[in-house]
Amino acid sequence: MNIPLLDLKAQYQSIKSDIDAAVTRVLSSQSFILGPEVEACERRLADYCDCAYAVGLSSGTDALLASLMAEGIGPGDEVLTTAYSFFATAGSIVRVGARPVFIDIDPLSYNLNPDFVESHITPQTRVLMPVHLYGQTAEMDQLVEIATKYDLVVIEDSAQAIGAQYKGRRVGSMGAYGCLSFFPSKNLGAAGDSGMVLTQDAERAATLRRLRTHGAERSYHHERIGGNFRLDALQASIITTKLPHLDNWTAARQSNAYRYQKFFEATAPVRDGLLTLPQIPQSRHCHVFHQYVVRTRRRDALKAFLEQRGIGSAVYYPIPLPLQQCFAYLGCQPGDFPESEKAAQETLALPMYPELTEGQAYMVVQAVSDFFAKG
Repeated sequence: MNIPLLDLKAQYQSIKSDIDAAVTRVLSSQSFILGPEVEACERRLADYCDCAYAVGLSSGTDALLASLMAEGIGPGDEVLTTAYSFFATAGSIVRVGARPVFIDIDPLSYNLNPDFVESHITPQTRVLMPVHLYGQTAEMDQLVEIATKYDLVVIEDSAQAIGAQYKGRRVGSMGAYGCLSFFPSKNLGAAGDSGMVLTQDAERAATLRRLRTHGAERSYHHERIGGNFRLDALQASIITTKLPHLDNWTAARQSNAYRYQKFFEATAPVRDGLLTLPQIPQSRHCHVFHQYVVRTRRRDALKAFLEQRGIGSAVYYPIPLPLQQCFAYLGCQPGDFPESEKAAQETLALPMYPELTEGQAYMVVQAVSDFFAKG
């Protein structure tokens, strides 16, 4: 029996008639760029995320990029961010000409360690960009307090954590900007690239709307340089159709994570300290389990073994951001980010999606146990 890392077909089949109707509606309208479908999607996402405004964009990457552009971040500026995340987090900083300043992670949550932030602040620091990695919220109280103290703009990379809450507040609602991704594999996924920026500030929202249309509020009148960052109507209609199901999907992901924990805790690899399970926060709402990530020093061998058993898994991420070749000019060296480097060598994501059955979860756990039992 094959168990994929992610099964998008199962989700589609469960809401096929609604998705097909939404797509047909857009095709019948022949209105594909921005328009009422995008506006409706923005209103509903803003309400869901407890934000005053939402601006639909072409991807989660462009959401980060546009947020930095909206603040005028550029050459000579520094942006503090995590050393361990998807490339877009750091890539967006360099694309506006700023310098990424990487900070090591907390080994339990894999999120930026707030205790290390202040020591990295310089007169050139303008932005603090935390990431809610794998679906777990960063320590936003401490981060926002530091940002306020040093007059930094907070841009939340919430691409993996839509719906997660930090002390009752939705991710994306606590900084000046909250960036979402609707890449198909995300907890709320579209049928292609698409994203959104959340904000509580009307002026920032207006700036983002101009930036997504090449810096123009009126056609052919360009107040500033922007880009083609528009969310199209087809993707918006799919996101809007899926949104009412998100809380149920999140609850199913959380149930699967707790089921994994229960099964794994009864196995020898966990009891013997050979396999480390994800941190389960006290508050159920702090983690939406975009990924269920375990760690072991034998990660690569375990991944190969699971593949032989027909079980999907993935490494997120094999190289910390500051050690990527394209950032060699920053002068970072192996050993500078010990927790990020250790995570890159040891972490493995196991199958996680709402439709994962109890039987499938048990088979994954049994396969992992068999790997360690064979020595």
